[in-house]
Amino acid sequence: MKLYRYQIKNICCFFIIMVLSLNVFCQPADSVVKTKIRTKIYHVNYFVTGAIIGVGMVGDYFAISRLKSKPKLTNDELAFANTDQQKNLINSIDRWALHQKSSDRTLYKKISDYGEIGIFLLPSLLIIDKKMRRDWLDLLLIYVEGHTITFSFYNYSPLGPTFVNRFRPFVYYPLNGSEGFSDDYRMNNNNTRNAFFSGHVGSCAYSTFFMAKVYCDYHPEIGAAKYLLYLAASVPPLAIGYARIKSLDHFPSDVAVGFGLGAIIGIVVPALHKLKCSRYLSVGLSTSTDEVGVSVRWKLGNQRLIVLNK
Repeated sequence: MKLYRYQIKNICCFFIIMVLSLNVFCQPADSVVKTKIRTKIYHVNYFVTGAIIGVGMVGDYFAISRLKSKPKLTNDELAFANTDQQKNLINSIDRWALHQKSSDRTLYKKISDYGEIGIFLLPSLLIIDKKMRRDWLDLLLIYVEGHTITFSFYNYSPLGPTFVNRFRPFVYYPLNGSEGFSDDYRMNNNNTRNAFFSGHVGSCAYSTFFMAKVYCDYHPEIGAAKYLLYLAASVPPLAIGYARIKSLDHFPSDVAVGFGLGAIIGIVVPALHKLKCSRYLSVGLSTSTDEVGVSVRWKLGNQRLIVLNK
């Protein structure tokens, strides 16, 4: 029995040597056979990322109730909003929001609310890509982390409604026949002072630019075509921004700031998780007229290496 196992072992070794020999001597001189080994594009510290998500969600919970409990409009504020003097204080670009049909408010409000949900789920299409499907958990955590950061900027930054008390456009639409809104509606609305900046647009811009950034990082071979991808990523949040203006909830400048902030966070957050390392480890057998050997090339860097056995 021992002799039998010894023979089997020798036969296996013989075939391994034969395969390696053929692999070496079938290569032309000075050639290298390279095997690509996948490395992770992003690194996720689960403790830190989880802490950011947890703190952000708790902060968002308390911020929503606080922002909706801002003081309601007074009679003097409402009376001043109806004057031409107040409307003239609004810059010429934002004044476009004061020339909309008030009867369209409900329709466009629904479009923006449901549209935001659809765009929020849009990055789930990334799992269609086989490369990204392997890292779905990391990508999901990074995506949620970025959203909590976007919400935190809206809730607590000096740019958000915590520090900026800007009337929403519908305040400037007094009831006139079948158009406009009653004084009671404009005074008692619990969201009147939260025009700046647009949280809907910020959230949507983050989602689409995150999607574009991640795809470009996983497919650097697309080259300059990535700019077309970012251009396409601009369309959904701008469409939501248009709906928010038509619903009389925001001025154009509110939309612009929300768009810019969301786009920046959508690009920066994945970039912070990106590993600064070589993407491939090259290994193989090398031959020349004078020697035969094994070639291994690995650019050193702070990276996590995953070897896929196929």
